Amino acid sequence: MRVKSLISAVLALAASVAIAHGDVLGKLGQTTESAPIYSSMRTGSRVYYRAKPYEYLVIQETKYPSWYRVLLQNGAYGYVVASRVAKLPYEVTQQRPTETSYEPSRGAMARSYVARQSLRYLGTPYKWGGDDMYNGVDCSGFVKNLYGQIGIDLPRTAAEQAMVGQPISRLEDLQPGDRLYFWENKRGEIGHTGIYLGGGYFVHSSHGNHGVATDYLGEARWRRILVAARR
Repeated sequence: MRVKSLISAVLALAASVAIAHGDVLGKLGQTTESAPIYSSMRTGSRVYYRAKPYEYLVIQETKYPSWYRVLLQNGAYGYVVASRVAKLPYEVTQQRPTETSYEPSRGAMARSYVARQSLRYLGTPYKWGGDDMYNGVDCSGFVKNLYGQIGIDLPRTAAEQAMVGQPISRLEDLQPGDRLYFWENKRGEIGHTGIYLGGGYFVHSSHGNHGVATDYLGEARWRRILVAARR
């Protein structure tokens, strides 16, 4: 249920003509058989969605000929085995939006942008001390990078980040894009962080999830160690 609520169906765009002055999203593909959409280029990774035979997908080539990257409905990416998809000779585009400057003063709009952007990196591997949003990132590097995209330069560690910004004392006051901070008993300090998505869900780069993934804040294991939230 959690995956369905965040990554419902794969974006099915059957556009055969490019939109003028638009951004190219990828090629139009069509599954030739049932095709799982994975979180990474490994058949053992999490399955985001199972595409039915003859379903349209928006695909992009990867450095591995045996895999395509797939654009999902919420703007995130998954991966599909290339042999299960026929690449069609059509580009899929979307109208380029008017450029917007996401400055800290834009408040809720900027934080909403952070929440949307965070889902683009689902499946990125976890790497201690990493700050590469595609090849390996840890929890605080993930949050720091996302806030950097709206012009806010956060400190590097979760403990330091938790001291910056407007504190939020009630869970019901959380808004998409707010930062969450969790206690780590082994270190005796705040040692983990993530981005609130809304509806009780958050996204984070977690060693336990092998990378960037979503979780439900309502679960006791997270509520028990949540010690701070900042805006």
